[in-house]
Amino acid sequence: MPSAVQLTSAQTRFLRGQAHDLRAMLQVGGKGITDALVTEVANALEQHELIKVKVAAEDREVRDAMIAELAERAGAALVQRIGHTAVLYKPSKDKRQIVLPRG
Repeated sequence: MPSAVQLTSAQTRFLRGQAHDLRAMLQVGGKGITDALVTEVANALEQHELIKVKVAAEDREVRDAMIAELAERAGAALVQRIGHTAVLYKPSKDKRQIVLPRG
């Protein structure tokens, strides 16, 4: 299991700004967090580093749990959650595009 990325509050703020204009790329449906979804999210993170994922669970606690599980299984940091949409970040192994502020 990949270890999740740790972000400082300054880095989180920076990434929230970067994510503002992004559109949700993936949607978590009724099947929940499947291996195929985790793979898709991991691939999207490798390509883009910062992605939005929409989670279609009505219950807030269920939604929060799904988002947490998805971030953990993909080895990503949860930058922000607004309603049904989560912003995930993971630096690309091969082509890093986002330069995080230090501290």
